[in-house]
Amino acid sequence: MIAMQYSFTLPGDYDMSIIDRRIRDKGPLLDGFPNLGFKAYLSVGKGEFGSRDNLYAPFYLWQKPEGISDFLCSPGFEALTGAFGWPQVRTWIVWQAEVSDDIAAARFATRDILQMKPYAPLDDIRRADGAQTDAEIATGDALASVSGFEPTTWTRVRFRLWREIPVRGEHMQAYRVGHLSLPRA
Repeated sequence: MIAMQYSFTLPGDYDMSIIDRRIRDKGPLLDGFPNLGFKAYLSVGKGEFGSRDNLYAPFYLWQKPEGISDFLCSPGFEALTGAFGWPQVRTWIVWQAEVSDDIAAARFATRDILQMKPYAPLDDIRRADGAQTDAEIATGDALASVSGFEPTTWTRVRFRLWREIPVRGEHMQAYRVGHLSLPRA
């Protein structure tokens, strides 16, 4: 599995209702997209949840690499880049991903990107992140939990979907979920 996110930083006076409308209109187009685990259409307004910027920042969980390739080569992504510019697309190798049966109830998301120390014990970190991921789903605290790493910049990602916004940590970015695209049942 591969996790992916790109983010568009919009001007401080940008009318975020434009993004909300775009999500409402375009979101269902990715429902059932091949090899997609989920796509969370995420946004946050400047000042909301402590955000310094207006952001549109979808997060994806891909089941297979073909999914990410097919999406990035699609007319939909071409239209997106035509409207907002060419984004930096971040990807992470997924260590663990758990999705609750209630994922459709998600209204908020959080994402932490954490720098790993040189020569960190990767297997220990992976096990600890996996245990945390399992626990968050088992207790019902999170509706989806993804952990992974990126070995070019040696960063880790922790992504969660929630019913209610949780207490946020120091490195955490919080978002509103406007739509979830899921596999067809």
